[in-house]
Amino acid sequence: MTYVPMTSRSREEAHRTSTPLELFFDLCFVVAVAQAGRQLVHALAEGHTGAGITGYLFVFFGVWWAWMNFTWFASAYDVDDVPYRIATLVQISGVLVYSAGIPRAFNDNDWTVAVVGYLVMRLALTVQWLRAAAGERGPARRCALVYAFGLVVCQAGWTAMLAAPETSRRWLFLVLVAAELSVPVFAERSSQTQWHPHHIAERYGLFTIIVLGETIAASTVAVQSAIDEHQAPGRLLPIAAGGLLLVFAAWWIYFAAPVHDRLRSNREAIPWGYGHIVIFASAAAIGAGIEVAVEHAVGKAHISALAANLAVTVPAALFFAFVWLLHSRHFKRGRTAQLTLPVSALVLLACAWTGAQAVLWAGLAAAATVAVGVTLAHRERSGA
Repeated sequence: MTYVPMTSRSREEAHRTSTPLELFFDLCFVVAVAQAGRQLVHALAEGHTGAGITGYLFVFFGVWWAWMNFTWFASAYDVDDVPYRIATLVQISGVLVYSAGIPRAFNDNDWTVAVVGYLVMRLALTVQWLRAAAGERGPARRCALVYAFGLVVCQAGWTAMLAAPETSRRWLFLVLVAAELSVPVFAERSSQTQWHPHHIAERYGLFTIIVLGETIAASTVAVQSAIDEHQAPGRLLPIAAGGLLLVFAAWWIYFAAPVHDRLRSNREAIPWGYGHIVIFASAAAIGAGIEVAVEHAVGKAHISALAANLAVTVPAALFFAFVWLLHSRHFKRGRTAQLTLPVSALVLLACAWTGAQAVLWAGLAAAATVAVGVTLAHRERSGA
């Protein structure tokens, strides 16, 4: 369609699924996720743990927040006409610019390129919200205008941050993060946008698959390169096997329950949507941790064995814990079922102290968690 008025889609729309444009949008974010993970690997392998984790969280916030803003807007207002497609492609261009700026932002605290990319993304999204406001009336129109105004104010803050002294940018970043997170809360106080629960759940699931896929890709390349260079399959294959089991288990437990049934209003959806930054960031960090473990195994990482092991087990434990917090606990019945994932998260952390086979033990523990969950679910269905 060349042009159609932009009005809200129905929350009751049947067979609402992700569009090819949304899938293309997600795919372009792989570049940004890979850049963030690569910088984290270098920092952890050199022993700069604090700076590495801080830098990773900062740059990953920009990735996640840009994706999330588009996803929820599209769920409510995707009309798939020519102007909408062009605006989305402009946002994709901004994502790629932001990705190019990640190394400087991470290593040198130079956010110039990243903020330029962010500016491109947010200007396109602001135009989309103004277009939505033009097609709405009453509370829905006010909601769209508040979104547009909030985007402009926050982006002005990001631009102003570039002029601030480098020593204060980290603190200003936290203030701006708080401002960004508050925009949806204020905008939707009087009128909730018509996002589609099943569509939102699918979109989050697809992005989870993308970050897990990036983890597999990064880990595979790391193991292959190490084997080619150092000829050490005996040390690397247990890491590869354990990492693969971790990713398989992460996929299994995330999709074990149909979470869209819980997304009835913003009261459930906003904490659920915001909490996913930990799920996405930890899923991507598992791959970075496996790369660090590989570098340590071949003597390239300047850290202890325990630190290398923790680089894998900490993000894996966070993933398991937050999937339980946001998803699983609402569907589990009985104390044993409720405790399975929290206990598993603690076991994954403890695996870091098992020595050279820590990643393999963590993978086996993750696989055992899936086996326990499947067994308990089967017993519940059969009434045992």
